[in-house]
Amino acid sequence: MERKILVVDIGGTYVKLLMSRRVEREFVSGPRMGPAEFVDRFKQNVRGWNFDVASIGFPAPVRSGRIIRDPKHLGKGWVRFNFARALGIPVRVVNDAAMQALGSYHGGRMLFLGLGTGLGSALVWDKTLMPLELGDLPYPDGQIIENHLGIPGLELLGEKKWKREVAYAVTQLKKSFIADYVILGGGLVHRFRRLPKGIERGRNENALPGGIRLWETARDSRELKWRVL
Repeated sequence: MERKILVVDIGGTYVKLLMSRRVEREFVSGPRMGPAEFVDRFKQNVRGWNFDVASIGFPAPVRSGRIIRDPKHLGKGWVRFNFARALGIPVRVVNDAAMQALGSYHGGRMLFLGLGTGLGSALVWDKTLMPLELGDLPYPDGQIIENHLGIPGLELLGEKKWKREVAYAVTQLKKSFIADYVILGGGLVHRFRRLPKGIERGRNENALPGGIRLWETARDSRELKWRVL
């Protein structure tokens, strides 16, 4: 019997709820939403739905399924919050960029970069998903890279100069990670009509297949197919 998987994409503005049959609901998140408020709104919005397990993409560093730092754009109290206990079902939690990366993957060694409020990042290869925190890499004048490639950089540099900055930085990161290709996702990717060679356009909708893939099992085995570092 096939498992029914609920995919939860938690963002700084909205929480999106997606099922494998592509039903979608959403509710507002924001800087005041902590775990208790999330659970209340979640339970209200999934009434009438039947699902066995959940995949949760969360906008903060996650290690071994546990949040290790409060997110920049949500409320406090998330560190080590136990989603499975609170929701009463088996849950797999990963960084939100990592979940979208997994849904975008189509072989080889892939670097994912998500341009938005910050810079989401992940590396995928050989049944392995490695969430990254490249947004904190140092940049000139005491800055960090996400302040130049995300929304603050667009506002600071203007669109033309910002596009050149993104193209240069992404090309250098591709070389640094020896990636076969880069998926450039996030809300700002639509600003680019054309992308440099080896860089492909991502889609926010890929969070759904990414969440489903988290529960894939290896052939003839109950072990999960994907190893999340």
